[in-house]
Amino acid sequence: MSGSTPASDKGSPPAGGVASAGPLALYRTMLLIRLSEERLARSHQRGLIHGACHTYVGEEAIAAGVCAHLRADDVVFSTHRGHGHALAKGLEPPRLFAELYGRATGCSRGRGGSMHLFAPEIGLLGTSGIVGPCILQAAGAGCSFQLLETGRVAVAFFGDGAVNNGAFHEGLNLAGLWKLPVVFVCENNQFATEVAFSRSAANPSVASRGAAYGMPGVEVDGNDVLAVEAAAREAVARARSGGGPTLIECKTYRTRAHAEGMGDFTYRTREEVERWKSRCPLATLKQRMLAENPAAAAGLEAVDREVAALVEAAHLFAERSEYPTPDTAAQHVYAVGPAARAGESGNRDSRPRAAHYPPEPGLAPAPAAGAAPARELTFIKATLEALTEEMAKNPRIFVMGEGIGPRGGNFATTTGLYAQYGPQRLRDTPICERGFVGLACGAAMSGARPVVDFMFADFILDAAGEIVNQIAKMQYMSSGRLKMPVLLRGCIGIGHSAATHHSGSYYSMYAQFPGLRVVAPSSPRDAKGLLKTALTCDDPVLFLEHRELLALKGPVPAEEYFIEFGRASVVREGRDVTVVALALMVHRTLQVCDTLAREGLSVELIDPRTVAPLDTDTILKSVAKTGRLLIVDESFGHGGIGAEIAAQLADRGFDDLDAPIRRLNGAHTPTPYSPPLEAAVVPSADAIAQAIRDLCDE
Repeated sequence: MSGSTPASDKGSPPAGGVASAGPLALYRTMLLIRLSEERLARSHQRGLIHGACHTYVGEEAIAAGVCAHLRADDVVFSTHRGHGHALAKGLEPPRLFAELYGRATGCSRGRGGSMHLFAPEIGLLGTSGIVGPCILQAAGAGCSFQLLETGRVAVAFFGDGAVNNGAFHEGLNLAGLWKLPVVFVCENNQFATEVAFSRSAANPSVASRGAAYGMPGVEVDGNDVLAVEAAAREAVARARSGGGPTLIECKTYRTRAHAEGMGDFTYRTREEVERWKSRCPLATLKQRMLAENPAAAAGLEAVDREVAALVEAAHLFAERSEYPTPDTAAQHVYAVGPAARAGESGNRDSRPRAAHYPPEPGLAPAPAAGAAPARELTFIKATLEALTEEMAKNPRIFVMGEGIGPRGGNFATTTGLYAQYGPQRLRDTPICERGFVGLACGAAMSGARPVVDFMFADFILDAAGEIVNQIAKMQYMSSGRLKMPVLLRGCIGIGHSAATHHSGSYYSMYAQFPGLRVVAPSSPRDAKGLLKTALTCDDPVLFLEHRELLALKGPVPAEEYFIEFGRASVVREGRDVTVVALALMVHRTLQVCDTLAREGLSVELIDPRTVAPLDTDTILKSVAKTGRLLIVDESFGHGGIGAEIAAQLADRGFDDLDAPIRRLNGAHTPTPYSPPLEAAVVPSADAIAQAIRDLCDE
């Protein structure tokens, strides 16, 4: 039968600050974690848990001591070993158990299991199976809270393995630089998986590293809940008052294996584990309480009985709950509807918007004789106008990037905005792409709408893991409860002898990942309309701007308009052959259309505008008329977007084809520097014209 949470099974009381941090309350939280983990370990042995199970046994004092000082609206980000943090923040045990059992009543609806716990309604913004992202995401939440002046605090829990990861350096540096309201909690349990910390860190003191990032570093006994609670009280108060972040190193030890079922004594000894078991944080606190007040025994015994019953009820609830139905497997990959359908999620924009976008205007007609010329803007001016309009409407939008502040961006993408909005909304960053992209993820999860200006698409590859493993998957893993309104923009394309590290496109690669929108406009008009949509939708968008088009001028309507993702543009109508082209290749194709028309060849040119979603219906309709299809793409042919278009057209439009589908691509090579070499690896106008002639002759 379907499970429903028993009325008495409320788990840990809601985190409420210092008032909830008394010894008995701390003991109860630790006991809830300990008994839950022991019950889950037995369930793993029974096969009720279908994947990995990383328990928190031995480390309970840290989650209990830190979360005791958090308000209900404060947020935590955690790791693969996150059960304890979830329970300490207030997750109901039945929801935790059901998630690990893979049931629909789980906190992540059965999508996450042990390593991916989401409960944004209580401030649990996710645990991650990847080491490090929680540090960046907590910094992002702190950035959001600072921007919106909420007085809220973000906490990142991570193990000693994370402190040797680049995310630690980049996240703490950004948090210290901007004095973000974040508490970084390192649970130094002596081993990163099976590698001893003593063999992986040149600096054995994590706490001492805080000074390098301009924040206090505090080392505490992570098995002493009162010591953790005292350090956390000061750190949370400092963050909430605007004093900036703190790094707390909690020296502790996990007394079970890295994950249930794994061998444990090839890298550590039984004697070492037993020594740490003798320092059990629950037993230590209990002995202290009884020594100070023997009458506390009755209260402790009552808590023991209550928590044991609570854990057993959670297990029964989860075991009796239904599995999710297969028809839900692909839900929540993307957001539904415009961003401003407000109230559905705590991190949506609050400003109202119409349920539908204003219609996309048609192409401006030719002006009548004697009339004033149509308004023309460059590509980059059109995008600046879109950003300017949306920033004026939405105080949640802020921009990050290198040189986007007073300088106005490497390509003038933010000119004039710093003078208007200042350093809170125009944040010049260090050169740390993984850092500020991961930070953008956390900011979007917690109420802001970040824009990341990364200059060149090649640079963002340093942050590919944050985009693919975090940003693209967050809505899905949270079952739609967290939205991801992140805009990632920068230049693509070959030209200007920029060579191989400033010339990539990569839209085919990113289009493979569910959850991402990938946009590549070819005109100023499209650039503005698509950027407006990107700035008002709840999905993450990669907005890729061809370097050779930034100075291009074209008509841009003065009235407000949006261009819907997944709607191709018929740039030129024709009858003999359909050419699909992106970005600069649209203009290369246009260069030869008139010449070919004089030869009697009528070209229909289609610009998809967005690579994900891809509008194949418009292409199919065109091919049904022309019978021929040529795909022109500057990027590589192997595994490229042209191959995807060809496959879909062959599948759905085969009977309409009068000739084989042809593709014209750039050379499968890194981009060279010398102008003759550079020109040789990109389809030229002459090559496009000849490819069209050849296809029409078939």
